[in-house]
Amino acid sequence: MIELETRELEYVIALADELHFGRAAARLSIAQPALSKAIRRIESRLGVQLFIRSSRHVGLTPAGEALREHGRHALNAVSAAVRNARRAGDAQARLRLVLKPGGDAGLLSAILAEYAHQPAARQVDILFSGPADRTDFLRDGRADVGLLYAPFDDLDGLAHETLHAEDRVVIVPSGHRLAGHASVRMSDLEGETLPCWKGVPGSDGTGPEVADVVQMLHMIKVNRMIAVLPRSLVEPVPAGLVCVPVTDAPPSRLVLAWNEEDRRPLVASFVTAALGAVTP
Repeated sequence: MIELETRELEYVIALADELHFGRAAARLSIAQPALSKAIRRIESRLGVQLFIRSSRHVGLTPAGEALREHGRHALNAVSAAVRNARRAGDAQARLRLVLKPGGDAGLLSAILAEYAHQPAARQVDILFSGPADRTDFLRDGRADVGLLYAPFDDLDGLAHETLHAEDRVVIVPSGHRLAGHASVRMSDLEGETLPCWKGVPGSDGTGPEVADVVQMLHMIKVNRMIAVLPRSLVEPVPAGLVCVPVTDAPPSRLVLAWNEEDRRPLVASFVTAALGAVTP
């Protein structure tokens, strides 16, 4: 069995991310020659080439791409295991909930109130994150549970329960050509400028990069873009904007998610409370 140490995986991932030996070495706080030697040693042990080197360029081979993807998951799993082991031995550990600002569909107060009645309830720390990294918080153990939106967030490796489903709307300035429509279809949006979400791989918007909904709404007000979002993220509708239902956009689901390997009572009691809070 071929074994790699976690530090060696960190070397591979840093170089795969930076595609530059100098920047990767600086990120790892080691000398560049030491990193080069370590990468050669790892490739020799694995029997495959991970990187293509030239005097001006560093590129990933298919083997390197595969190791970067799976190695990142492995490092997250190790980190989560260490964090959870420490927290499992801490009788006073708090429960950490991650979500994006406003990303609770108005349910968070009811969920927290229901959770407070659980016999094993702990204090809840609420963590806010950007559009791209909430799932990372759950996979690497920085958060215990998270409120995510499907189908937008990657739920791979996460257990989850749907708390709320809602339609999606297009947000446009009040003077926009679609503002007076009772509803639209996705085809009606062709040619429009949509946001590019910062840090979100595969984001196909052609408009300015935005990091959160507040920034996006401002850009819509000044006619730089329009956007399609779950209705709850934009209610109440800010002045100067109009929300129009998009009839053929897939519904958005607010889900409570957690690491599928995490079976601690700390998490199970919060899941029970959240489902109880949204069940009629």
